[in-house]
Amino acid sequence: MELNQWYKKGLSGIDYIESMDKLKNSSLHIYRSFTPPTDNSFLQSLKKKNLRVIVLAEDWCGHCMLNIPILLRLTEQVDMPVRFLRRDENLELMDQYLTNGKSRTIPIFIFIDENGNEVTKWGPLADYTKQFTDKHRAKLPAKDAEDYDEKFMDMVKMTARTFHDDSSFWDGVYTSLKEQLQTVL
Repeated sequence: MELNQWYKKGLSGIDYIESMDKLKNSSLHIYRSFTPPTDNSFLQSLKKKNLRVIVLAEDWCGHCMLNIPILLRLTEQVDMPVRFLRRDENLELMDQYLTNGKSRTIPIFIFIDENGNEVTKWGPLADYTKQFTDKHRAKLPAKDAEDYDEKFMDMVKMTARTFHDDSSFWDGVYTSLKEQLQTVL
């Protein structure tokens, strides 16, 4: 299937958010609380590209909870249409965007032009977020340890709270998105 077909298959931002049953309140908190910086030059250049975005996501994903509201704020500034596809229902597309060639880590933002050609992609993490999660993941016991699952879930809860509360992560995502998009302007 071509990217235009995937795009047409996707949910609108409103439909995706309304369908959420996990992490919805935290996503909405970030969305309502984040104000993108004013950068008229960047925004005007981006708007002229007439891009659209396909988002691969799941509502249970903490990184989606953090990254998607920032993307939505950016796309609102430039009237960029966004469509959402649930990763687990669209593995054919997801498997074309594996992290490190092996992992179905989300979210993935696929920016396409008017003809449906991929212009660039972003995801699943901003460097700022990756450094934070890598630091805490390194403290986990081995995966075969008896307490691994418990410690992993504690880490997941802690990172979700941090992403919800610490606006420096929101700024880090915005900066990372901007840097990636500037490569095609």
